[in-house]
Amino acid sequence: MTKKLNVGIVGGTGMVGQRFVQLLDQHPWFSVTAIAASASSAGKTYEESVQGRWKLQGPIPEAVKNIVVLDASKVEEVANQVDFIFCAVDMKKADIQALEEAYAKTGTPVVSNNSAHRWTPDIPMVIPEINPGHLAVVAAQRKRLGTSTGFIAVKPNCSIQSYVPALHALLDFKPTKVVASTYQAISGAGKNFTDWPEMLDNVIPYIGGEEEKSEQEPLRIWGSIVNNEIVKASAPLITTQCIRVPVLDGHLATVFVEFEKKPSKEEILDRWLKYKGRPQELNLPSAPKQFITYFEEENRPQTKLDRDIERGMGISAGRLREDSIYDYKFVGLSHNTLRGAAGGAVLIAELLKAEGYIQAK
Repeated sequence: MTKKLNVGIVGGTGMVGQRFVQLLDQHPWFSVTAIAASASSAGKTYEESVQGRWKLQGPIPEAVKNIVVLDASKVEEVANQVDFIFCAVDMKKADIQALEEAYAKTGTPVVSNNSAHRWTPDIPMVIPEINPGHLAVVAAQRKRLGTSTGFIAVKPNCSIQSYVPALHALLDFKPTKVVASTYQAISGAGKNFTDWPEMLDNVIPYIGGEEEKSEQEPLRIWGSIVNNEIVKASAPLITTQCIRVPVLDGHLATVFVEFEKKPSKEEILDRWLKYKGRPQELNLPSAPKQFITYFEEENRPQTKLDRDIERGMGISAGRLREDSIYDYKFVGLSHNTLRGAAGGAVLIAELLKAEGYIQAK
Protein backbone atom coordinates (compact mmCIF):
# COMPACT_ATOMS: atom_id res chain seq x y z
CA MET A 1 0.00 0.00 0.00
CA THR A 2 1.26 3.48 -0.82
CA LYS A 3 -1.25 5.66 1.04
CA LYS A 4 -2.48 4.78 4.49
CA LEU A 5 -6.18 4.88 5.33
CA ASN A 6 -7.27 7.55 7.79
CA VAL A 7 -8.70 6.05 10.97
CA GLY A 8 -10.81 7.48 13.77
CA ILE A 9 -11.01 6.02 17.27
CA VAL A 10 -14.37 6.72 18.89
CA GLY A 11 -14.00 6.13 22.62
CA GLY A 12 -10.27 6.69 22.35
CA THR A 13 -9.61 7.67 25.98
CA GLY A 14 -10.70 4.41 27.68
CA MET A 15 -8.50 1.35 28.15
CA VAL A 16 -9.49 -0.32 24.86
CA GLY A 17 -9.26 3.01 23.06
CA GLN A 18 -5.76 3.45 24.44
CA ARG A 19 -4.86 -0.01 23.18
CA PHE A 20 -6.11 1.00 19.70
CA VAL A 21 -3.89 4.09 19.84
CA GLN A 22 -0.91 1.95 20.83
CA LEU A 23 -1.50 -0.76 18.20
CA LEU A 24 -2.07 1.69 15.35
CA ASP A 25 1.16 3.59 16.02
CA GLN A 26 3.35 2.84 12.98
CA HIS A 27 0.71 0.54 11.47
CA PRO A 28 1.62 -0.15 7.83
CA TRP A 29 -1.93 0.34 6.48
CA PHE A 30 -3.70 2.71 8.89
CA SER A 31 -3.00 6.14 10.36
CA VAL A 32 -4.92 7.69 13.27
CA THR A 33 -6.20 11.09 12.17
CA ALA A 34 -9.11 11.59 14.60
CA ILE A 35 -9.87 10.61 18.20
CA ALA A 36 -13.30 11.18 19.70
CA ALA A 37 -14.64 10.75 23.21
CA SER A 38 -17.20 12.25 25.56
CA ALA A 39 -17.97 15.98 25.56
CA SER A 40 -15.88 16.36 28.75
CA SER A 41 -12.73 15.34 26.85
CA ALA A 42 -13.51 17.23 23.65
CA GLY A 43 -11.27 20.19 22.93
CA LYS A 44 -8.30 18.84 24.89
CA THR A 45 -5.26 17.29 23.28
CA TYR A 46 -5.16 13.51 23.54
CA GLU A 47 -2.26 13.76 25.97
CA GLU A 48 -4.27 16.12 28.19
CA SER A 49 -7.38 13.95 28.01
CA VAL A 50 -5.62 10.82 29.30
CA GLN A 51 -3.41 12.62 31.81
CA GLY A 52 -3.33 10.43 34.92
CA ARG A 53 -5.51 7.83 33.14
CA TRP A 54 -3.03 6.17 30.76
CA LYS A 55 -3.33 2.51 31.75
CA LEU A 56 -0.88 0.77 29.42
CA GLN A 57 2.80 0.00 29.70
CA GLY A 58 4.88 2.28 27.52
CA PRO A 59 4.35 5.96 26.77
CA ILE A 60 1.59 7.62 24.78
CA PRO A 61 2.64 7.47 21.10
CA GLU A 62 4.10 10.78 19.95
CA ALA A 63 1.98 10.85 16.78
CA VAL A 64 -1.29 11.24 18.71
CA LYS A 65 -0.28 13.37 21.71
CA ASN A 66 -1.33 16.64 20.09
CA ILE A 67 -4.45 15.41 18.28
CA VAL A 68 -7.37 17.48 19.60
CA VAL A 69 -10.09 15.17 20.88
CA LEU A 70 -13.47 15.54 19.17
CA ASP A 71 -16.96 15.07 20.60
CA ALA A 72 -18.03 11.54 19.60
CA SER A 73 -21.66 12.65 19.32
CA LYS A 74 -20.74 15.07 16.50
CA VAL A 75 -20.83 12.27 13.97
CA GLU A 76 -20.43 14.26 10.75
CA GLU A 77 -17.45 16.19 12.10
CA VAL A 78 -15.60 12.98 12.99
CA ALA A 79 -16.69 11.05 9.87
CA ASN A 80 -15.48 13.80 7.53
CA GLN A 81 -11.91 13.31 8.74
CA VAL A 82 -11.62 9.53 8.37
CA ASP A 83 -12.04 6.58 6.02
CA PHE A 84 -13.35 4.33 8.82
CA ILE A 85 -13.59 4.20 12.61
CA PHE A 86 -12.95 1.86 15.49
CA CYS A 87 -15.60 2.19 18.19
CA ALA A 88 -14.97 1.39 21.87
CA VAL A 89 -17.37 3.56 23.86
CA ASP A 90 -18.80 3.13 27.35
CA MET A 91 -22.51 3.88 26.94
CA LYS A 92 -25.90 2.21 27.24
CA LYS A 93 -26.61 -0.46 24.64
CA ALA A 94 -29.32 1.49 22.80
CA ASP A 95 -27.12 4.58 22.68
CA ILE A 96 -24.20 2.60 21.26
CA GLN A 97 -26.44 1.02 18.62
CA ALA A 98 -27.74 4.43 17.56
CA LEU A 99 -24.25 5.99 17.51
CA GLU A 100 -22.70 3.22 15.43
CA GLU A 101 -25.57 3.28 12.94
CA ALA A 102 -25.27 7.06 12.67
CA TYR A 103 -21.60 6.72 11.71
CA ALA A 104 -22.37 3.92 9.23
CA LYS A 105 -25.07 6.03 7.57
CA THR A 106 -22.47 8.71 6.78
CA GLY A 107 -20.79 6.12 4.57
CA THR A 108 -18.16 5.36 7.21
CA PRO A 109 -17.36 1.71 8.03
CA VAL A 110 -17.47 0.95 11.76
CA VAL A 111 -15.35 -1.78 13.35
CA SER A 112 -16.79 -2.14 16.82
CA ASN A 113 -15.34 -3.49 20.03
CA ASN A 114 -18.73 -3.05 21.72
CA SER A 115 -21.29 -5.78 22.39
CA ALA A 116 -24.36 -3.72 21.42
CA HIS A 117 -24.68 -4.99 17.84
CA ARG A 118 -23.41 -8.56 18.29
CA TRP A 119 -26.90 -9.98 17.78
CA THR A 120 -28.17 -7.60 15.09
CA PRO A 121 -29.06 -10.15 12.37
CA ASP A 122 -27.30 -8.46 9.44
CA ILE A 123 -24.17 -7.34 11.32
CA PRO A 124 -21.26 -9.79 11.15
CA MET A 125 -19.54 -10.75 14.42
CA VAL A 126 -16.16 -12.00 13.31
CA ILE A 127 -13.08 -13.88 14.42
CA PRO A 128 -11.17 -13.45 11.14
CA GLU A 129 -9.60 -16.94 11.15
CA ILE A 130 -12.96 -18.59 11.79
CA ASN A 131 -15.93 -16.97 10.04
CA PRO A 132 -14.77 -14.44 7.41
CA GLY A 133 -17.65 -15.62 5.21
CA HIS A 134 -20.10 -13.79 7.47
CA LEU A 135 -18.89 -10.52 5.95
CA ALA A 136 -21.22 -11.32 3.03
CA VAL A 137 -24.17 -9.93 5.05
CA VAL A 138 -22.67 -6.45 4.77
CA ALA A 139 -24.41 -5.97 1.41
CA ALA A 140 -27.84 -6.49 3.00
CA GLN A 141 -26.91 -4.31 5.98
CA ARG A 142 -25.88 -1.47 3.69
CA LYS A 143 -29.21 -1.68 1.90
CA ARG A 144 -31.06 -1.49 5.25
CA LEU A 145 -29.00 1.50 6.38
CA GLY A 146 -29.27 3.26 3.06
CA THR A 147 -25.55 3.54 2.34
CA SER A 148 -23.29 2.17 -0.37
CA THR A 149 -20.08 2.28 1.67
CA GLY A 150 -20.90 2.39 5.40
CA PHE A 151 -21.55 -0.65 7.58
CA ILE A 152 -20.86 -2.11 11.04
CA ALA A 153 -18.78 -5.18 11.83
CA VAL A 154 -18.21 -6.32 15.41
CA LYS A 155 -15.70 -8.30 17.43
CA PRO A 156 -17.03 -11.02 19.75
CA ASN A 157 -16.56 -11.35 23.49
CA CYS A 158 -12.96 -11.53 24.68
CA SER A 159 -13.37 -14.64 26.83
CA ILE A 160 -14.48 -16.97 24.02
CA GLN A 161 -11.23 -16.43 22.11
CA SER A 162 -9.43 -18.57 24.68
CA TYR A 163 -11.28 -21.74 23.63
CA VAL A 164 -13.39 -21.24 20.48
CA PRO A 165 -10.41 -21.33 18.06
CA ALA A 166 -9.24 -24.65 19.51
CA LEU A 167 -12.76 -26.08 19.17
CA HIS A 168 -13.23 -24.62 15.69
CA ALA A 169 -10.22 -26.51 14.39
CA LEU A 170 -12.02 -29.71 15.48
CA LEU A 171 -15.48 -29.06 14.00
CA ASP A 172 -15.10 -31.98 11.56
CA PHE A 173 -15.34 -34.28 14.59
CA LYS A 174 -18.67 -32.65 15.55
CA PRO A 175 -18.33 -31.51 19.17
CA THR A 176 -21.69 -32.01 20.91
CA LYS A 177 -21.12 -30.78 24.48
CA VAL A 178 -18.67 -28.25 25.91
CA VAL A 179 -18.04 -27.21 29.51
CA ALA A 180 -15.75 -24.19 29.85
CA SER A 181 -14.63 -22.22 32.88
CA THR A 182 -12.81 -18.96 32.15
CA TYR A 183 -10.40 -17.25 34.52
CA GLN A 184 -10.48 -13.64 33.37
CA ALA A 185 -8.05 -10.76 33.83
CA ILE A 186 -9.07 -7.47 35.41
CA SER A 187 -8.23 -5.49 32.27
CA GLY A 188 -11.34 -7.11 30.81
CA ALA A 189 -13.25 -4.78 33.11
CA GLY A 190 -11.12 -1.82 31.98
CA LYS A 191 -9.20 -1.88 35.27
CA ASN A 192 -5.70 -2.26 36.58
CA PHE A 193 -4.62 -3.00 40.16
CA THR A 194 -4.38 0.70 41.01
CA ASP A 195 -8.03 1.15 40.01
CA TRP A 196 -9.18 -2.07 41.64
CA PRO A 197 -7.15 -2.88 44.77
CA GLU A 198 -9.95 -5.19 45.97
CA MET A 199 -8.80 -7.71 43.36
CA LEU A 200 -5.42 -8.22 45.01
CA ASP A 201 -5.34 -11.62 46.72
CA ASN A 202 -8.92 -12.22 45.61
CA VAL A 203 -11.13 -14.16 43.18
CA ILE A 204 -14.64 -13.05 42.28
CA PRO A 205 -16.84 -15.90 40.97
CA TYR A 206 -19.15 -13.67 38.92
CA ILE A 207 -18.84 -11.37 35.91
CA GLY A 208 -22.16 -9.83 34.94
CA GLY A 209 -23.55 -11.07 31.62
CA GLU A 210 -20.38 -12.95 30.76
CA GLU A 211 -21.64 -16.51 30.98
CA GLU A 212 -24.53 -15.92 28.59
CA LYS A 213 -22.14 -14.32 26.08
CA SER A 214 -19.66 -17.18 26.46
CA GLU A 215 -22.34 -19.79 25.86
CA GLN A 216 -24.20 -18.12 22.98
CA GLU A 217 -21.71 -16.09 20.95
CA PRO A 218 -19.74 -19.15 19.71
CA LEU A 219 -22.98 -20.45 18.18
CA ARG A 220 -23.43 -17.23 16.23
CA ILE A 221 -19.83 -17.41 15.00
CA TRP A 222 -20.49 -20.98 13.85
CA GLY A 223 -23.85 -19.98 12.37
CA SER A 224 -24.83 -19.62 8.72
CA ILE A 225 -26.30 -16.90 6.52
CA VAL A 226 -29.98 -17.46 5.74
CA ASN A 227 -32.03 -14.83 3.89
CA ASN A 228 -29.36 -12.17 4.45
CA GLU A 229 -29.25 -12.79 8.19
CA ILE A 230 -26.88 -14.76 10.40
CA VAL A 231 -28.67 -17.68 12.05
CA LYS A 232 -26.80 -19.24 14.98
CA ALA A 233 -25.75 -22.90 15.01
CA SER A 234 -27.69 -25.34 17.16
CA ALA A 235 -24.65 -27.28 18.41
CA PRO A 236 -22.56 -27.84 20.40
CA LEU A 237 -24.34 -27.31 23.69
CA ILE A 238 -22.09 -25.01 25.76
CA THR A 239 -22.18 -24.24 29.48
CA THR A 240 -19.70 -21.92 31.17
CA GLN A 241 -18.59 -20.32 34.41
CA CYS A 242 -16.72 -17.01 34.22
CA ILE A 243 -14.48 -15.97 37.10
CA ARG A 244 -12.45 -12.81 37.72
CA VAL A 245 -8.91 -13.52 38.92
CA PRO A 246 -6.06 -11.26 40.11
CA VAL A 247 -4.25 -11.14 36.77
CA LEU A 248 -3.70 -7.96 34.75
CA ASP A 249 -4.00 -9.40 31.21
CA GLY A 250 -4.94 -12.78 29.76
CA HIS A 251 -8.04 -14.96 29.87
CA LEU A 252 -7.44 -18.65 30.59
CA ALA A 253 -10.05 -21.37 30.02
CA THR A 254 -10.39 -24.94 31.20
CA VAL A 255 -12.44 -26.91 28.68
CA PHE A 256 -14.18 -30.28 28.58
CA VAL A 257 -15.55 -31.49 25.24
CA GLU A 258 -17.52 -34.44 23.91
CA PHE A 259 -17.58 -35.38 20.21
CA GLU A 260 -19.96 -37.25 17.95
CA LYS A 261 -16.89 -38.70 16.22
CA LYS A 262 -14.16 -38.92 18.83
CA PRO A 263 -10.73 -38.05 17.38
CA SER A 264 -7.41 -39.38 18.59
CA LYS A 265 -5.12 -37.10 20.54
CA GLU A 266 -2.74 -37.11 17.59
CA GLU A 267 -5.52 -35.96 15.25
CA ILE A 268 -6.41 -33.07 17.57
CA LEU A 269 -2.81 -31.91 17.87
CA ASP A 270 -2.35 -32.16 14.11
CA ARG A 271 -5.45 -29.99 13.48
CA TRP A 272 -4.27 -27.38 15.97
CA LEU A 273 -0.77 -27.25 14.48
CA LYS A 274 -1.91 -26.96 10.87
CA TYR A 275 -4.93 -24.69 11.27
CA LYS A 276 -4.75 -21.52 9.21
CA GLY A 277 -7.43 -19.00 8.36
CA ARG A 278 -7.95 -16.19 5.89
CA PRO A 279 -5.61 -13.77 7.77
CA GLN A 280 -2.73 -16.24 7.44
CA GLU A 281 -3.51 -16.79 3.73
CA LEU A 282 -3.51 -13.03 3.15
CA ASN A 283 -0.50 -12.44 5.43
CA LEU A 284 -2.32 -9.59 7.17
CA PRO A 285 -0.07 -7.31 9.28
CA SER A 286 -1.58 -8.26 12.66
CA ALA A 287 -2.15 -11.94 11.91
CA PRO A 288 -0.23 -14.50 13.98
CA LYS A 289 1.93 -16.78 11.87
CA GLN A 290 0.96 -19.71 14.09
CA PHE A 291 -2.69 -19.28 15.10
CA ILE A 292 -2.80 -22.06 17.74
CA THR A 293 0.33 -23.03 19.69
CA TYR A 294 0.28 -26.21 21.77
CA PHE A 295 2.53 -26.59 24.81
CA GLU A 296 3.68 -30.10 25.74
CA GLU A 297 4.73 -29.01 29.26
CA GLU A 298 2.20 -29.97 31.93
CA ASN A 299 2.29 -26.51 33.52
CA ARG A 300 1.64 -24.51 30.32
CA PRO A 301 0.16 -22.34 29.00
CA GLN A 302 0.59 -19.90 31.86
CA THR A 303 -1.10 -16.53 31.72
CA LYS A 304 1.98 -14.43 32.54
CA LEU A 305 4.38 -16.43 30.37
CA ASP A 306 2.24 -17.07 27.31
CA ARG A 307 -0.40 -14.35 26.85
CA ASP A 308 1.93 -12.36 24.57
CA ILE A 309 2.59 -15.19 22.13
CA GLU A 310 2.58 -13.96 18.52
CA ARG A 311 2.46 -10.33 19.77
CA GLY A 312 -0.62 -11.21 21.83
CA MET A 313 -2.55 -12.35 18.74
CA GLY A 314 -1.95 -16.09 19.03
CA ILE A 315 -4.00 -18.67 20.91
CA SER A 316 -2.29 -21.10 23.28
CA ALA A 317 -3.42 -24.57 24.33
CA GLY A 318 -2.09 -27.25 26.63
CA ARG A 319 -2.86 -30.19 28.92
CA LEU A 320 -4.85 -32.09 26.29
CA ARG A 321 -5.86 -35.45 27.71
CA GLU A 322 -8.74 -37.89 27.75
CA ASP A 323 -11.38 -37.39 30.43
CA SER A 324 -13.36 -39.88 32.51
CA ILE A 325 -16.73 -38.22 31.74
CA TYR A 326 -16.17 -36.24 28.53
CA ASP A 327 -13.97 -37.30 25.63
CA TYR A 328 -11.19 -34.75 26.21
CA LYS A 329 -10.16 -31.82 28.36
CA PHE A 330 -7.63 -29.07 27.72
CA VAL A 331 -6.56 -25.57 28.74
CA GLY A 332 -6.70 -22.52 26.44
CA LEU A 333 -5.32 -18.99 26.75
CA SER A 334 -5.69 -15.70 24.88
CA HIS A 335 -4.67 -12.09 25.50
CA ASN A 336 -7.93 -10.32 26.27
CA THR A 337 -7.05 -6.76 25.25
CA LEU A 338 -4.97 -7.74 22.21
CA ARG A 339 -6.55 -10.74 20.47
CA GLY A 340 -9.70 -10.33 22.54
CA ALA A 341 -10.30 -6.60 22.07
CA ALA A 342 -8.39 -3.93 20.15
CA GLY A 343 -6.00 -6.30 18.36
CA GLY A 344 -8.85 -8.50 17.20
CA ALA A 345 -10.68 -5.44 15.88
CA VAL A 346 -7.57 -4.23 14.04
CA LEU A 347 -7.27 -7.67 12.43
CA ILE A 348 -10.93 -7.46 11.35
CA ALA A 349 -10.22 -4.05 9.78
CA GLU A 350 -7.21 -5.48 7.94
CA LEU A 351 -9.37 -8.30 6.61
CA LEU A 352 -12.08 -5.83 5.55
CA LYS A 353 -9.48 -3.71 3.75
CA ALA A 354 -7.91 -6.73 2.03
CA GLU A 355 -11.33 -7.99 0.89
CA GLY A 356 -12.38 -4.57 -0.45
CA TYR A 357 -14.99 -3.63 2.17
CA ILE A 358 -13.00 -0.63 3.47
CA GLN A 359 -11.58 1.84 0.97
CA ALA A 360 -10.37 5.41 0.95
CA LYS A 361 -13.23 7.89 0.76
